Amino acid sequence: MRDYSGYYYPKFEIVRNNDICSRCRLCERECANEVHYYNEKGHIMLAHNEKCVSCMRCVAVCPMKCLKIVESDCNIRRNANWTSSLVEEIYKQSDTGGVLLSSMGNPNQMPSYFDRILINASQVTNPSIDPLREPMETRVFLGKKPTHVKRNKDGSIDTTMKPQLKIDTPIMFGGMSYGAISLNAHKALAGAAKELGTFYNTGEGGLHESLKGFKDNTIVQVASGRFGVYKDYLESGAAIEIKMGQGAKPGIGGHLPGKKMVGDVSKTRMVPEGSDAISPAPHHDIYSIEDLKQLVDSLKEATDYKKPIIVKVAAVHNISAIASGIARSGADIIVIDGYRGGTGAAPTRIRDNVGIPIELALASVDSRLREEGIRNNISLVVAGSIRSSADVIKAIALGADAVYIGTAALLSMGCHLCRNCQSGKCNWGIATQDPNLTKRLDPLVAEERLVNLINAWTREIKEMMGGMGINSLETLKGNRLMLRGLGLNKVELDILGINHAGM
Repeated sequence: MRDYSGYYYPKFEIVRNNDICSRCRLCERECANEVHYYNEKGHIMLAHNEKCVSCMRCVAVCPMKCLKIVESDCNIRRNANWTSSLVEEIYKQSDTGGVLLSSMGNPNQMPSYFDRILINASQVTNPSIDPLREPMETRVFLGKKPTHVKRNKDGSIDTTMKPQLKIDTPIMFGGMSYGAISLNAHKALAGAAKELGTFYNTGEGGLHESLKGFKDNTIVQVASGRFGVYKDYLESGAAIEIKMGQGAKPGIGGHLPGKKMVGDVSKTRMVPEGSDAISPAPHHDIYSIEDLKQLVDSLKEATDYKKPIIVKVAAVHNISAIASGIARSGADIIVIDGYRGGTGAAPTRIRDNVGIPIELALASVDSRLREEGIRNNISLVVAGSIRSSADVIKAIALGADAVYIGTAALLSMGCHLCRNCQSGKCNWGIATQDPNLTKRLDPLVAEERLVNLINAWTREIKEMMGGMGINSLETLKGNRLMLRGLGLNKVELDILGINHAGM
């Protein structure tokens, strides 16, 4: 089989200043992709540019700072219709006959509605609040809420509630499975969730034995493959999430390549070593809302009705009707994942062409549930490229109770977005199971960085709320009067339920 890479110049080039290079060969040892090599005859370091994915590991560790990676300017001839990436993909499929796989979220030039939404501020008639001197409530309870006040026979208020998740900040860590990411990455997420008073999600890969001590800050996931799912697993989390779909690949099941199915990953998932772990696209026991209700009821029964049940779905065009059905299924929380959500591996065509933006999906769902009078029946959590505290604020004002972050959490731990997760050769020790690579990620350092990130975002959330004259997230939730669109058309503004800037 001919190597498709021979049809064009490499995408990245290693630029090395040989005048200051010490030939320490650290770049060679640190690169899992075997880009760098030493030429004995010339006593010089050289590079296989075609193997480079621009993970920047060599640049970061070079003691002489003599390296840089640049995007090649010698590539397929420019064509607005036939881009170099499309041509490259055709070459690749012509050589292999296979489906293209990609990782992380959609990298293409697509509109971000969060970037075209502005936040309103208070000044005179509704004065702002100083978050340094006045209390700001960022605590959130996720789960069913009562629609009216109930009283006991003695006249006192009945304060019993359906199971709730209490989070001290409206940010949780989304599902990333053990296998897709390393155990050290999971340890960092779990430790940070405990420190922050929030939750991390196991993803569909089961729960490693060493993490069962984080039960009070863990959400366990049940996907169509049922990997690692048994009664003790269900008891090992504070909530259970049924994964119906995810933003990067709506309508598609999960896929963990066999090269990552090693050691404890195999044991935890209950899948033979070296085998691809492929979740079916549908749950084969769910073909209607009634079927979903049966699984929700079964999971509640199995855990003595003590845990909230979450249903995670991808943002698609009929999402408001889907969410309405889920709200009536007995579930306590809906997670909606937008089309720019990340993934460890997904068919490229699905990732880049299926689904809708999370902002439109969220606004549509919140409006539908309010119109039907069932918004209190269920909490809304959204995901899919939540990149900053401003995105969190805007999501809550559009109707979310809280958000999941995934890619932002990986970036905090050191990810460089080289989008090579599916290879298992993550040079930063995150999306890999190679023991020589996983040890590069210190879980305690990664945990500290995650805590710093969320604490910083939470402080910014308080400052933005104070600027709006709002002192609690509950007051902000669904308060679209605090948002204005910029450069959006009437249809977009109507779906989002906001006015244009200047109005």
